[in-house]
Amino acid sequence: MKTLVSLCSTQRVQTLLATLALTTACSTSVMAEVVTVGIGIQNTTTNTVTGGIAIDKLGLMDKYLAELKKTPKYKDIDFKLDWQNFTSGPPVTNGMVANKLQIGMMGDYPLLINGATFQANPETKSELIAIIAYNANGAGNGMVVHKDSPFYQLSDLKGKRVSVPFGSAAHGMLLKAMEDRGWKEDFWELSSQSPEVGTTNLQERKLDGHADFVPFAELLPYRGFARKIFDGVETKVPTFHGVVVRKDFADKYPEFVVAYLKALLDANDWMRKSPALAATKIEEWTKIEKEVVYMFLGPSGVHTLDPTIKPKWIETVKYGHGVLQRMGRVKDFNADVWGNETYIKQAFKEKGLDYEKQKSIYTGYEISGIDPLCKKPIKNPRESGEVWIEGGGITAYSSTTCTLAGVKQSLQEGKKIGVAFVFDKTLGIKLFADKAFYALNTKDPKKVEIVPFLLKKDAEAWVAKMGGRVANYTEVLAVAKVGG
Repeated sequence: MKTLVSLCSTQRVQTLLATLALTTACSTSVMAEVVTVGIGIQNTTTNTVTGGIAIDKLGLMDKYLAELKKTPKYKDIDFKLDWQNFTSGPPVTNGMVANKLQIGMMGDYPLLINGATFQANPETKSELIAIIAYNANGAGNGMVVHKDSPFYQLSDLKGKRVSVPFGSAAHGMLLKAMEDRGWKEDFWELSSQSPEVGTTNLQERKLDGHADFVPFAELLPYRGFARKIFDGVETKVPTFHGVVVRKDFADKYPEFVVAYLKALLDANDWMRKSPALAATKIEEWTKIEKEVVYMFLGPSGVHTLDPTIKPKWIETVKYGHGVLQRMGRVKDFNADVWGNETYIKQAFKEKGLDYEKQKSIYTGYEISGIDPLCKKPIKNPRESGEVWIEGGGITAYSSTTCTLAGVKQSLQEGKKIGVAFVFDKTLGIKLFADKAFYALNTKDPKKVEIVPFLLKKDAEAWVAKMGGRVANYTEVLAVAKVGG
């Protein structure tokens, strides 16, 4: 009997201990604070992917959040990331104002509207904490027409039906172009349409022109039904996408903001390390073709991945604010107090990187190596080219002519070309070789001159000055040869 009582007592103690352990665990769980962080991203805006979907899909925040949990301040906080996808910037600002989003990313004009909106907000402000990608001369936004359109430049669209997503970076580009030319708002019949609606209407020829931001001015021509007639590089005003945060959130959780920016740096490194592979994964995630992704974010791409907040970007925002203010489209805004480098500087420091050095330069990673066909080193990346074999790799060439000769050689070997890239002679931006206009001069058959341009008028101007004729891709491909 005594043994039985002892056994029962032992069982009661074990049960009590188990109950106590469970209660303690539950109490600990109850004590943990769950902080949901809404992050407004734009999956189909290619130059924002390293600030959004790449971090999400690659799980790049995981290790940094685990590190935060080891600190006294964050040991009882569980961060839940709520990635919310949008097709343009203005809805991201709406979400931030409503405090449904704490972090957001958007283009330059939406950014300044975000900043101005929050500066008029008595509750809190927003801060620009990093740039994702930029083009120092404005390339990326553009105007496209149907491929069979008779229009080749902006002035051809006078009185025509044109659309653009209002409040977007492309809208800002268009307003700047109009101001430069002295055009009034009635120059064309302008309406606001999202990328999806504008794309459909252009394809069905319900529009004469559609202006849009990254990557649509390249994506629609790549898909075969549009032609670009204007690029933002012609405005000579930088364009970029950046990251903004609600100041009240950043003040409360500064270490989280730094962790996010370290993940952004990791995503940029991932893109640069294997750009073709990264572009392929991004296509899988966003449905934007890998060739278009690579065009923007690959070596010598249209946009440069660089999170530093350079003084030039703040000056650009001020300039954009002036354009909108003259048109009565924006509130007062102090851009100087809006940019906050504290978090990105700390992210650089914790990763052992030199922020001030990176801030001072405007170069990204460029095409390099030895041309395997013309046997020359690639000395000037902006005069080079690349050929991406379908199902295969990417080969870089030292010149336009060598690139086209490389295309010919690959075709003769029975390979299928996925895409070929060349560079605009005057604008310096990457082009799809089969969409470019060429100045072709065959006066010296031993040294055929082939010069690529985005715009027909630029090719015509070159020919008028240097001789030759304007030619298309098929025509220059026929005469391209090694040593020519």
